[in-house]
Amino acid sequence: MIWDPAAELKGRNVTVVGLARSGVAAARLLLAAGARVTVADAKEAGLLGDAPSRLGREGISLRLGAGYERALQGADLVVISPGVPSSLAILVEVREQGVRVIGELELASWFLTAPILAITGTNGKSTTVTLLGQLLQRSGKRTFVGGNLGTAMGEAALATYQDARGGAPGGGGPYDYVVAEVSSFQLETIERFHPAVAAVLNITTDHMDRYASFGHYTAAKARIFENQTSEDTALLNMDDPIVAAFRKGLRARVLGFTQTGSLPENVDGGLYLDGDRVMARLEGPQEELCRRDDIRLLGSHNLANAMAALAVARWCGCPLEPLRQALNAFPGLEHALELVRERHGVRYVNDSKGTNVDATVKALESVEAPILLIAGGRDKGADFSKLREPIRRRVKHLILIGEAATQIQEALGGFERVHRAGSLREAVHEAVEVALSGDVVLLSPACASFDMFADYQDRGRQFKQLVNELP
Repeated sequence: MIWDPAAELKGRNVTVVGLARSGVAAARLLLAAGARVTVADAKEAGLLGDAPSRLGREGISLRLGAGYERALQGADLVVISPGVPSSLAILVEVREQGVRVIGELELASWFLTAPILAITGTNGKSTTVTLLGQLLQRSGKRTFVGGNLGTAMGEAALATYQDARGGAPGGGGPYDYVVAEVSSFQLETIERFHPAVAAVLNITTDHMDRYASFGHYTAAKARIFENQTSEDTALLNMDDPIVAAFRKGLRARVLGFTQTGSLPENVDGGLYLDGDRVMARLEGPQEELCRRDDIRLLGSHNLANAMAALAVARWCGCPLEPLRQALNAFPGLEHALELVRERHGVRYVNDSKGTNVDATVKALESVEAPILLIAGGRDKGADFSKLREPIRRRVKHLILIGEAATQIQEALGGFERVHRAGSLREAVHEAVEVALSGDVVLLSPACASFDMFADYQDRGRQFKQLVNELP
């Protein structure tokens, strides 16, 4: 018997906690399915833009600001946004009362009919997901791209549900594939979430302000495989020992990708680098997919991201020529090693998406020029000592901003070419004074942005504005 999520939700009291993009999408999906929906958020209405008024007009109850927790009383189901910790005391309390607590990702997956292609990892998720979406779209596939990146999964679910209710000719839903960037936060609250392809790019230390240990963080990532069967595919980065170790005990078919000349024997196929050729061994004989120079992205980490996207695209049956065209056209993401401007021979690069130590190390290794590094922000429990050697080797001048500036400087063990700036504007002007032709001014903070900015996008755009205002 086919399970009908709408039948289970109809008439039930459901509380959505968190009024960000995913919370709004979840509320609308639940309303369409016939649930009685309340949205709760600790923020007052004035801090939430126009979302409260829009949802209120749609018939959704709101409980905002002080006392928002009362909205969980009498709930049959609670749906949380990714930014809401699943360990929150009020959520622990409702679980003890027998109420299910799930995330928006889990809810959306109940309604999706197209195969889900899920990508997780500490770094590179957004680049890989965006590129994979373009590879599929260039190949003529109807593709939704979202999740932790940009558009909430609930929007794809709502479109699918409305399409099914409308009895669209031909059926099958509005998408051929759903490409989802998936975070560890989202994976904490899955139950049925079942990707046809689950890919893990890498795992390094991150979010230690949320997890009790690195092991807990890794375990959250590994849940992406939890509901896969032998009919599904797991894609693993064989160059990352933590990720490669996941292959033991997986029920899915295991594919790998590696920048070495061959794949391990205990995987069922995948992609590997042979000289400058990206080679694939998937269903049939091995084949050359492209050359390294066809991939415009900087750095070996971005080569790994491109290989992951190519592996999934070929799994979906995409022809080679559209894949090569899409690779040649893909410039990368905003805020991810984004070239902002060249001025007087100095290149200014925005890597504001580098919100952890490993991302900044990879950014430093991707630039073949003397670097003036702007770093710092809010600490997430990072080990800044890992920056010591890369900074000594590659950075001619370090400019620190934000709450973690002292911690970073102390972790570098006597590195002397350091300037402390009170603002990003001061940091950029310091870089302008010191930089010589041939240098690169790199914003790659190794920290979260919330001490000084709304988010990493805000930080990156302010950096670009400051750079573009230089005379």
